[in-house]
Amino acid sequence: MGRYTGPKARINRRLGQLIFENSGAAKAFDRRPQPPGMAQRRRKLSTYGLALREKQKIKYYYGLRERQLRKYFAEARRLKGNTGENLLILCERRLDNVIRRAGFTLTRPQARQGVAHKHFQLNGRTVSIPSIIVRIGDKITVRNRDNLQKMYKELLQEAKGEPASWLVVDPEKLEITVTALPSIEDVTLPVDAGQVVAFLSR
Repeated sequence: MGRYTGPKARINRRLGQLIFENSGAAKAFDRRPQPPGMAQRRRKLSTYGLALREKQKIKYYYGLRERQLRKYFAEARRLKGNTGENLLILCERRLDNVIRRAGFTLTRPQARQGVAHKHFQLNGRTVSIPSIIVRIGDKITVRNRDNLQKMYKELLQEAKGEPASWLVVDPEKLEITVTALPSIEDVTLPVDAGQVVAFLSR
């Protein structure tokens, strides 16, 4: 299955959280927060259903395909520490997520599109892969083109960044510096990582 491109408000309602941040989906979620098809009373979710819902939160929030999520899960199992926390931290370190957290875009899909269209440089090199995992000391900058510089300066004023202690943003240079690795406290997605680990371990 490819990346989800359908109605975003429907996913927000189904998962009960503001997974997609664009204004239309947010307004629709505020108006009708109950899951789609709730005209009739639904049965309580099974243990499997609850775990699946938690997994879907991560997939939609970070814009992952199933294969990508399982790749991160395999890597998280190899790292020391809690597997669920390691999984979320790896997702937080994605280049597109870092750009969103720094406030350079309004949404994660917008950040992913900007990277794919080569709007950004990583340590001085133009990149087009949103899934790059950043490391301490990495510097992310907007390419030195007048149209891109103007666009991202306007976006930076409009967007609400998600404060991250592990990132330093220079709005004049349009530069993001990774000063540390994120911790589980830095993850802004409310999700039960333990259930996700149990689901992916099946």
